Amino acid sequence: MMRTVYKLPLVLEPQPEGGYTITCPIWPELITEADTVAEVNENVADAIAALVEGYEILGKPLPIALI
Repeated sequence: MMRTVYKLPLVLEPQPEGGYTITCPIWPELITEADTVAEVNENVADAIAALVEGYEILGKPLPIALI
């Protein structure tokens, strides 16, 4: 299976209670959380996989900035 690699700008916002909220300015629906910076890549990859699957199910095209 061929894997697509995306290079996305991410914003990590520290939360007062600990951890981070991660967003992407070019893909507003991409929002996830991580307890540590080390967890960011895995959590973002999981969020992207869920979004892509949802887009496919709905027949919705990916945001133009990703293509």
